[in-house]
This record gives sequence, structure tokens and C-alpha cells, in this order.
Amino acid sequence: MKRVKLLKTLIKLARVKHWLKNFLIFLPLIFSGSLTNLKLFALTLIAFFLFSFVSSVVYILNDINDIENDRKHPQKKNRPLASGAISIKYAYIFLIILLLISMIIGIAISIKLNNLYVILIVLAYFILNILYSKKLKNYPIVDVVVIVIGFVLRLLLGSIVTGIEISNWLYLMVMFTGFYFGFGKRRNEFIQCKDESRKVLSKYNKEFLDKNMNVCLTLSIICYSLWCVDETTIIRIGNNLLISSVPFLMIILFIYSLDIEGESGGDPTEVLLNNKFLLMALILYCIYMLLIIYIF
Repeated sequence: MKRVKLLKTLIKLARVKHWLKNFLIFLPLIFSGSLTNLKLFALTLIAFFLFSFVSSVVYILNDINDIENDRKHPQKKNRPLASGAISIKYAYIFLIILLLISMIIGIAISIKLNNLYVILIVLAYFILNILYSKKLKNYPIVDVVVIVIGFVLRLLLGSIVTGIEISNWLYLMVMFTGFYFGFGKRRNEFIQCKDESRKVLSKYNKEFLDKNMNVCLTLSIICYSLWCVDETTIIRIGNNLLISSVPFLMIILFIYSLDIEGESGGDPTEVLLNNKFLLMALILYCIYMLLIIYIF
């Protein structure tokens, strides 16, 4: 029983449910129509776990550094370290194990592909987030830029391990969506706890965050639409039906927007997992996209 409880605590500490963000790594494979290529799928899956383990290391380090602030937050106070469910000593041991596994996988896949960019991207993400945890999180805009870079690095890693080139429109779409998520998270933290859990919140205001959320949401939809009608995309997919998916994406973003402008904490993963309507809309979108790319 104790082992089961410990396992659950470690899974919560590693924030395994936040690995959902790492599915961005699969976008190059899926959108290129190469999902059925077993070799590329295997490489992408390995890259997914590599990035997931590294991101868990980052989450644990952040929780260790933010333990006192997290105890003041209405939701974060329930995290394993903040609640006292696990000690800092055991958190460090778990962190080191995950880091060693990540290094082994990263070096192995870099040697396999003869491409140092794989390990360099992972190191860049790790170092950037260490800097974020230590200092960058206290600077407005910069704190959100770090989040956005994390999203872009995931997409870039998926492109590198598969050798599939990604459209610039798709990169921009992911970037603007990342800004939208980041500003949305800060907006709700600002409303719910002001500057009690994050010093940087005192440098934001609701009007600024609302305005820039709207800007980024608009740009995200525009870039996605331009990707859908891009000639290169149409040739790669083999049809011009992607434009019909734009309303699906808009509905998903509208549902998300309605959620985070309510009582939500603003974290994208939490919003997705706790909003069944949003989750269903996303599943339907994925099915529709698979039909367009692989069936029609």
C-alpha cells in the first residue's frame, strides 16, 4: 500500500499529466501524413519520452525552488512538496534518476541520428528553465517568453528527429498560441492571488493581459488558416480540405477562452482535463484531421 502511495506521489511530483504538452512533438509526423511510418513513429515516441523526462526534472526543480510560494497558492499548495507528501531529499533523488535516464536517451538518439541538435534542443530547454526558475520568472513578458520557447522547442524536436520540415505558419501558430496560454495563466493567477505566489504578478495588470490574450488568439487563428491554404501544405496533404478545420480550431479556442475567463486556474493542461466539453471538441478535431490527412 505504501509503495502504491509513493508511486502516486512520484507521478504527481513529475506532473505526468503535463506530458500532454509534449504531444506537440508528434505534429510534424502527423501533419506530414507520415504517422504510419513505423521508424519515424518510434523515433518520435522516444523523443516524446526524452522531453517528458526532462520536463519532469524541470517541474521538480521549480517545485523545490517555489515551495514556500506554492504554499500560499490556492491550488499549488496541494503539490507533493508544498503539502509535505514528499521530502526535498527524496525529490532530489527522483530528479537525479530522471536526469540520468534523460541523458542516456538523449545521447543515444543523437548518436543514432548522427545529429547533435537533438541533445542541444533538450539542453537548451533544460538550461532555459533553470534560468527561469532562478531569475527569469521575476521579469514580466520574459516569464511568458520562456513558456513560448518551450512550445517551439517541442515542435522543433519533432521536426529534427523525423527530418520533416515544418511550415513557418505552423511555427508562428504554435508561438502565438503559447503566448495566449501564457498570458491566460498569468491573468488568472493575477486575479486569484495577486502577487502572493509570484512576484512578477505585481508588474502585470488585467487590462494588459486581456488585451494581449485577444491579440495572440487572433494571430494564432490567422496563422493556422494561412498554413491550411499554403500551397506546400496542400501538395503535401494531397487535398485542400484543411481549410474546413479552421472552424473546429476556433471553437476549441473559444471554449478554452470561456473556461479561463471563469473560475479556472488558467493552466492549459488542467483546463483541458477538467473541461469535458473542451476535451470532446479536441478529440473530434483530431479525428477530423486524421480523416482529412490519411483518408480523403
